Amino acid sequence: MGDTRTDDRGLAEDGTIRREGSLSRVPAAFAPLVEEARSLITDAFGAARLHSAYLYGSIPRGTAIPGVSDLDLLLALRTEPTEGDRAAARTVEAALDASSGLIDGAGILLFGTDTLLSDLERHDLGFFLACLCTPLLGTDLAARLPRYRPTALLARETNGDLGLALPRWRRLAAEARTEAERRKLSRGAARRIVRSGFTLVMPRWGGWTSDLEESAAVFGRYYPERAGQMRTAAATARTPSADPAVLTTLVDDLAPWLAAEYVAVHGEKTPRP
Repeated sequence: MGDTRTDDRGLAEDGTIRREGSLSRVPAAFAPLVEEARSLITDAFGAARLHSAYLYGSIPRGTAIPGVSDLDLLLALRTEPTEGDRAAARTVEAALDASSGLIDGAGILLFGTDTLLSDLERHDLGFFLACLCTPLLGTDLAARLPRYRPTALLARETNGDLGLALPRWRRLAAEARTEAERRKLSRGAARRIVRSGFTLVMPRWGGWTSDLEESAAVFGRYYPERAGQMRTAAATARTPSADPAVLTTLVDDLAPWLAAEYVAVHGEKTPRP
């Protein structure tokens, strides 16, 4: 993926979405933790299991905040993940969580290379790896994936399944008894809502961003009547809220409207097995 910058819309000179992160952008405070992650992953999986490893999120974008940001990793395994692989990943996550007060948790996604390179995932996980993930270990699979443009197809296949999340969010909201539970749900739902709101309008805007504030602002240009709610969602994604009224707004009002509008504009995401 090229990194030539032409404007503020995340595109390379040829109009494709450029890869947004780089190891050179990792903030100095987080660099030792990234190196520790590299070492732990190598020890836990080894070359026989691990094809490649990637960072994603605020740390490789250079916007991470100590004590607030997560350490997010994706591992591409040579075959589909096993229970043993998942156990090893949990061990690495726990070690990273315990080693530093810099992060608010570590998370590892596991996929087989066949899944990541499959036709079904070409415009979802494939896009995610090629444009939103930064190589950390191994041979970069992005070389075997296409260059992506901000199209309706990409919008549909990335977030055209928002409606599937609604029943779970409503159940979790109804069952939440503590402020910690409500904050966790509000953060996760808000992040998904803001990203879906952005990709809803992405083809019309003609670019890409992972910045939550910018995503909400771009969305608001096309749906001014919902702009205030999306700004609230972006704020909640950064600073989770335990207020039940905020959850009600996100889960019972904004998200159902967004899911219906998304399907009307782009159609439903291709079903997964």
